[in-house]
Amino acid sequence: MNVDRPVPEQAGLLARPALAVQVADALRSLILEGELKGGEKIREIELTERFGVSRTPLREAMKILAAEGLIDLIPNRGATVARRSDAELADAFPVLAALEGIAGTQAAERATDAEIAEIGRLTARLRAAVEAGDRPGYFEINQQIHAAILAASRNEVLARTHATVAGQIHRARYQANLTRSRWEKAMAEHERIAEALAARDAATLGPLLRDHMMAKLTAILGARRDKTAID
Repeated sequence: MNVDRPVPEQAGLLARPALAVQVADALRSLILEGELKGGEKIREIELTERFGVSRTPLREAMKILAAEGLIDLIPNRGATVARRSDAELADAFPVLAALEGIAGTQAAERATDAEIAEIGRLTARLRAAVEAGDRPGYFEINQQIHAAILAASRNEVLARTHATVAGQIHRARYQANLTRSRWEKAMAEHERIAEALAARDAATLGPLLRDHMMAKLTAILGARRDKTAID
């Protein structure tokens, strides 16, 4: 990666934050794709050598990922890749599903036409990612869609609560579409969500989003039982 290259002096304070973000992106990819497993200790020396950076931007990157729920920072013991137990996931997902359902109901009533059109475009890009077999791209676009629906709900209290819960299971959500069949089902769910939003069908959209989130939980727990989950 060798991202720790000299930068012009005039870059000033922007240099290190930009570097930390680059390192966070690289480290996030290792975690989401399973190269770093759940519960595994973050080996700082190995990663600084791999990325070609000093410890400072690596530690700043770990703080970014800790805020996303991907890393657990343990005082005086370093950092580990977050791993949520089945029980923790079973507690968190229904809460997130309920919040997503509320967001969908309110978005159907409050979204602008431009927001609805953008979510439709994102859904088309999501389908393209499935056809290309691009899981990282799919996950990124998927997150954009859910964030767009949340923003269209115009509910700041909901947004803050959602961020707290979602951060706890960020990595687990990535694991939900491990099999091609589940991936296709998730895509079909997203297309129905986009259709309900376009029709401003609040009564349908809320339950669709709740069911979509609970289907993720079922897929994750099933994959863990079958030992196919990435952790």
